[in-house]
Amino acid sequence: MATHTPDPDPRDGGNFDYTGGDVERPELVAALDDRVDGEVRFDDYSKRLYATDASAYEATPIGVVMPESTADVAAVQEYCFAEGIPVLPRGGGTSLAGQTVNEAVVLDLTDSMDAILSTDPDAETARVQAGAYVGDLNAAVEPHGLKFAPDPAWRDKSAVGGAIGNNSTGSHSLKYGKTDHYVEEAEVVLADGTVTTFGDVAVEDLRESADPESDDLLPRIHAEVVRILDEEADAIDDRYPELKRNVSGYNLDRLLGEYRGEYGEEGVVNLARLMAGSEGTLATVTEATLSLVDIPDTKAVALLTYDDLLDAMEDVAPILDHDPAAVEVMDDVLLGLAADTPEFEDVVGMLPEGTNSVLLVEFYAESDAEGRRKVADLVADRVGATDDRPRPETEADPSEGAADVTSQPRRAVHAMEAHDPEQRDRFWKMRKAGLPILLSRTTDEKHISFIEDCAIPPEHLPEYTREFQEILEDNDTFATFYAHAGPGVLHIRPLINTKDVDDVEAMVDIADRVTDAVVRLGGSVSGEHGDGRARTQWNRKLYGDALYDSFRELKTAFDPDWLLNPGNVCGDHDMSEHLRFDADYEYDAGFDPAMEWAIDNGMQGMVELCHGCGGCRGPQETTGGVMCPTYRASEEEIQATRGRANMLRGAISGELPDDPTDDEFVTEVMDLCVGCKGCKVDCPSGVDMAKLKAEVEHAHHEEHGIDLRTRLLGNFEKLAPLGSKLAPLSNLPGKLPGAGLVMEKALGIAKERDLPTFRSESLTDWFEARGGAAVPRDEADREVLLFPDVYTTYTNPGAGKAAVRVLEAANCHVEIPDVDGSGRPPHSKGMLDESRAAARDAVETLAPRVREDRDVVVVEPTDAVMLQSDYHDLLDGDASDVPDADVAAVSENTYGVMEYVDVHRLDEALSLDAPTESLTYHGHCHQKATKKDHHAVGVLRRAGYGVDPLDSSCCGMAGSFGYEAEHYSMSKAIGRTLFDQVAESDGDEVVAPGASCRTQLKERDGAAPEPPHPVEKLAAALA
Repeated sequence: MATHTPDPDPRDGGNFDYTGGDVERPELVAALDDRVDGEVRFDDYSKRLYATDASAYEATPIGVVMPESTADVAAVQEYCFAEGIPVLPRGGGTSLAGQTVNEAVVLDLTDSMDAILSTDPDAETARVQAGAYVGDLNAAVEPHGLKFAPDPAWRDKSAVGGAIGNNSTGSHSLKYGKTDHYVEEAEVVLADGTVTTFGDVAVEDLRESADPESDDLLPRIHAEVVRILDEEADAIDDRYPELKRNVSGYNLDRLLGEYRGEYGEEGVVNLARLMAGSEGTLATVTEATLSLVDIPDTKAVALLTYDDLLDAMEDVAPILDHDPAAVEVMDDVLLGLAADTPEFEDVVGMLPEGTNSVLLVEFYAESDAEGRRKVADLVADRVGATDDRPRPETEADPSEGAADVTSQPRRAVHAMEAHDPEQRDRFWKMRKAGLPILLSRTTDEKHISFIEDCAIPPEHLPEYTREFQEILEDNDTFATFYAHAGPGVLHIRPLINTKDVDDVEAMVDIADRVTDAVVRLGGSVSGEHGDGRARTQWNRKLYGDALYDSFRELKTAFDPDWLLNPGNVCGDHDMSEHLRFDADYEYDAGFDPAMEWAIDNGMQGMVELCHGCGGCRGPQETTGGVMCPTYRASEEEIQATRGRANMLRGAISGELPDDPTDDEFVTEVMDLCVGCKGCKVDCPSGVDMAKLKAEVEHAHHEEHGIDLRTRLLGNFEKLAPLGSKLAPLSNLPGKLPGAGLVMEKALGIAKERDLPTFRSESLTDWFEARGGAAVPRDEADREVLLFPDVYTTYTNPGAGKAAVRVLEAANCHVEIPDVDGSGRPPHSKGMLDESRAAARDAVETLAPRVREDRDVVVVEPTDAVMLQSDYHDLLDGDASDVPDADVAAVSENTYGVMEYVDVHRLDEALSLDAPTESLTYHGHCHQKATKKDHHAVGVLRRAGYGVDPLDSSCCGMAGSFGYEAEHYSMSKAIGRTLFDQVAESDGDEVVAPGASCRTQLKERDGAAPEPPHPVEKLAAALA
């Protein structure tokens, strides 16, 4: 169960309450607030946060309630039922069809109702609250060798209640089917607030309690269920597609199958499974008992290659005869995108020339030998051979007769196999590599999920693919074809500009014609992502008028006034309405961006980029990575990258009453972003919230001025030399009794923090005093400009000295250039004019020397990334008069110190005494965001250290952020996650390259003095 940390202390300008704007319907707020223990939020900000999900749709809710218990849910629904107010239960908001946005009172079940209540390994079941993440459930039962079988892609960010409401599946549905099979019992709240438990029940018992005229809902529900079983069986048999992956409409085929004894005892049904796929339109699930399955002993993967997508589609049905656990397809577009990804370019490069598509086939096995045999059998049966191209050799011999399992022509050209976990994961990650690039378009045209997951009988996939391609061509657009080919669910996202009326008409035409094809081929409108706003209107075409009317009668029995998530499944949604971007959408930031935005649509493209998947909401324990540390600490939607992106877009488009530069907006929305850059790499779309924050803060400064504390912190590079010259006197004020309280009152510096200690001998002073470079230029293998970042130079010269020792031991000529800093401190405070000036000075000094074959090496990671990345934002294009070529020269030849040692293998020239120590390594978030964090780990391991690299987020200090009084408690809350990881590590000592990280780490309970920089440990190992 998630535990909420206290809100940041309401100190000196930091009274964060995560809300803002006006509150409408105060009488409704008061009524609900009196009835529930959870929070009731009807302010403009909260409504904006819940107006979108991961779909193309947007609908402003009436308000938001964070219930703490089933009693809270019941109280809300009882009141709203009496007053005729719609209600929408919501999990992680990861819906792709728009079923979690509506004009209703939203119940956010992930806020407090997220507990794993109990697990029973012997019975292989678990009891959970609806707001618990699927990933957390799996983490809880994994030690027992169990898991929740359905594996939706975002399971570490998807709520169990959402999985039930959507009847979720996943890549391995060939083995496991849908969520409905694993719901044993559910506690639900009916539309009128009645709390009841659904589970197995004899239909004869339902007959006895059935009463369609009752004033109570349960007898009416029972009556309608009995009527469907008695009167609609033939229609269900006739109209429901025979597929593993149908999630369109209500789950009547499962209901009928249970009645007939297909899943258990004849004459017994489980009404909890009727909730599966109902999208919160029948009742609100608050708790569920779920059955679990054994984690497979091992797996094996084959990658089959094809010259044409249609050949791959023809091969799916015969591959299913080999009983795979999963069959995934990647077309030429996705392979091209993966090839452009450094992580996968070598894998794609191993594919035969001319490869157009691949099928990833995974098998479950009880042993590695069995897995290898299954792959060998598949290759023998499905991969063709010619005189010029023999069938590839496999790691095991195929079974006798394996080549004759099917009689279909062999269409696969080649095969690769993977058996060890690392290589299997690599193949799977390659399958997913292209999607983030699809989602990173900053043009008005987006790859929209509106007809993405139709399910087709696998034998009809070739015909379906051909027809879909023709429909796309007729509408002058295109899409990629990828994902779950085995169960017949191809993910197809056409490129559509929903701001254009003609494109919206094309979107409807595509959906209409594709639905016709789906029905004709015996498929389903949705095989994975549900009905929602995108597909509800097509259910009548899929099921026919009679069954569609039965859906409506069932809905009415459960919800007489149609107040639960109205419009979904069998309602009146029009897929062309309530679009997030439509013809009326307007973008008006109210200020011109101060930095270069080298993307389509510039800064607007970035503001509009977030597609709402909720990747920023994943817990550290199950999701890992950097993003998003303030959400993980506060569990507040407004602190997730998705929340900030939605809010910023709302302020700019006029959906919010505030401008993005208003004080309240900057404080509540942008201020607690720590600028970790994690979203730049962890967000599937690559939303760069740190850069957006810098733009908004800069515009705010331009409009409102810069306060004293911000000026002092932003000008640290100018103040630090003075502090060093005056040391140790400059360090005394911070040590005087009561000094902390005075600093907090006067400047807003947290009284709990120790101020940086200035060194009387700076790194530059030391270097000059020793006589400069110890390795002459004409004798050196490499020439290095050791950049004098402000932290290393004036507060921690020991790390700089260690860097000099290591570089010179590797026969590098080292110089310290005459620059005043990188500009990172003003940049982190949104003082972009000042950071641009510093960047200009640095590039003008460094570029000529870089062209003389010198490399720039930086000890402090955030300053290294400043030169490598942020300088392009500040100086490229029209942003400055510095030549782009100079900026590029500096950027391309700048390295973090451990990166430099690793890239050029300088450690191979070092004489090292093998250390016996093991290290716990916490990397800097800016290095992780630029994928440069691994270098230190590799170097330290080669030096002989045991290294445990933590999958950690930002430390929470984030430069000056953790020093600011109003941010102190948030900083510590973020830090506690890191502290826990350090405590669980077996390392003898923790190391961290970032000055902020080391400051935070030394304040953990029982900590030793400030942890060393990795280069200090490398220097300590020098013989």
